[in-house]
Amino acid sequence: MPLNRSDDLTDTKLSTPHRIAQALMDEISAGQLEPGQRLDEVGLAERFGVSRTPVREALSRLTAQGIAVQGERRGVFVAQYSRKELGQIFEAMHEIETACARIVSQRLDLLNKSEILAAQAECVAAAEAGDLNRYLKANEAFHVAIYAATGNPYMAEMALEFRLRTGPFRAKRFKTKEDLIASAQSHQALIDDIFSEDSITASKGMRDHMTASFLQALKAS
Repeated sequence: MPLNRSDDLTDTKLSTPHRIAQALMDEISAGQLEPGQRLDEVGLAERFGVSRTPVREALSRLTAQGIAVQGERRGVFVAQYSRKELGQIFEAMHEIETACARIVSQRLDLLNKSEILAAQAECVAAAEAGDLNRYLKANEAFHVAIYAATGNPYMAEMALEFRLRTGPFRAKRFKTKEDLIASAQSHQALIDDIFSEDSITASKGMRDHMTASFLQALKAS
């Protein structure tokens, strides 16, 4: 959901928790906030220059999405998972992303194709620059472009939720510039499979892509 930029005071207040939640999600996805790390209300309020109320609302959003969890003691923490739980999450993520690729291969139009290619071009540029944070954002945008191309916002939302949950674990697999370049190059094979307009080829391409991603993330965790 895009940030509401209305000048209305009420809308501005409602947009603040969303803005904070989005910033935290970006940092969690990039691995800048580690699994198990405490999200301190007071510190976040000072950082964003707001009261604790919008911070609390933002943390509630993250908790509702499973990106953060309420600790046994007072406090909210970045979600962390056992290897078994991580495997289960990736399994569900694989199925959704595979379904997205299959649907996109059947519905792809010129606009969607151009958006996927533009996202891939940014991935390549970020990888060649060796810019990890830029690449992580570009990589997310690449997959989000595929989700959007399904034309099904409910499926896209589910796919994005799992992607956000696994962000910190996937980010750990990138250690060098060469890792970024290899990841960007792997996108091209996936693009070729999806653009083939063959649903079986697209499904297999995405499944292979996600399996490789999972094994690398598991090894790095």
